[in-house]
Amino acid sequence: MSLTLADFDYTLPPELIAQAPLAERSASRLLVLEPQEGAAPRLTDAVFSALAERVNPGDLLVFNDTRVIHARLHGVKDSGGQVEVLIERPVGPHEALAQVRASKSPKTGSRLRLADAFEVEVLGRVGEFFHLRFPPDEDLLALLERHGKLPLPPYIQRAAGEADESRYQTVYARAPGSVAAPTAGLHFDDALLARIAARGAKCAWLTLHVGAGTFQPVRVDDLGEHRMHRERYVIPQETVDAIAATRAAGGRVIAVGTTSMRALEAAAQEGALEAGSGETEIFILPGFRFQVVDALVTNFHLPRSTLMMLVSAFAGMDSIRRAYAHAVEQRYRFFSYGDAMFITRRNESENDKNDDAV
Repeated sequence: MSLTLADFDYTLPPELIAQAPLAERSASRLLVLEPQEGAAPRLTDAVFSALAERVNPGDLLVFNDTRVIHARLHGVKDSGGQVEVLIERPVGPHEALAQVRASKSPKTGSRLRLADAFEVEVLGRVGEFFHLRFPPDEDLLALLERHGKLPLPPYIQRAAGEADESRYQTVYARAPGSVAAPTAGLHFDDALLARIAARGAKCAWLTLHVGAGTFQPVRVDDLGEHRMHRERYVIPQETVDAIAATRAAGGRVIAVGTTSMRALEAAAQEGALEAGSGETEIFILPGFRFQVVDALVTNFHLPRSTLMMLVSAFAGMDSIRRAYAHAVEQRYRFFSYGDAMFITRRNESENDKNDDAV
């Protein structure tokens, strides 16, 4: 099956893009998508807190414990022109790759004064990003925490406020390094995690630092030409052991968010899942053979995005089209501060038949 960008498009009324979180994390809506052999998927409308009853004893939920950093900075160039810097990812204790917005791109060797507090040197370009050197007398993340601002996604039409400092972080965030939240995790609160544990399910953790590239549009119609941004991940041995024990006992591995899924499936591409750290450019399209994840908790994703392609690979293209059409019709809230889905993976043979019929 030849895939193009248009295969992952859908019409979304702008008013369905959530601009702020709900008062309670687990009060979001949850669309449950369950495959049915030889038939359309079963779609069930629920509230997110009901996820606890959808989790079985012996299941394992894998969470991404990354923490969003203050990655947005404003400043001026040598010439006095205004600049906005959005860190893509740190590449050392005092260097980072970043998007830089200015009337004219800064030249290699020039300096930018940021937050009216410190200067950075432009070392050059790495693809679409600028390579910046920060002052050597302070750790980069500490400098950003003090002078930067929380970076909300581009489709949220307002500046970050005080409430976002907590609500655009998961309750279990602990490893700083992301410039976008792993948004499926935003729906979990301590009470829901306790209910899941009481059901006899277990939790495990990994870290994948989300870069600003996650919001970059796919600019080619031939998806074979698209190149993903790189993301760094760490998978502890305890998580690998927990997954092996879950498999042995017949439980499901449930990825909380596409970030957890990308880390797990990237680490398993060469065979058995192994603990360790690395960088991934994994691009998951329909036809991908999943090695680790059985079910997925995820938010609704942008049209024509790589994340639409990922969930289409996991659930089947027709199933996702039906689910998104239902979500639009039922006025679900979309994207980072929006509602969520709980998707059970269709087996590969059914996925193939499902997609070939499209």
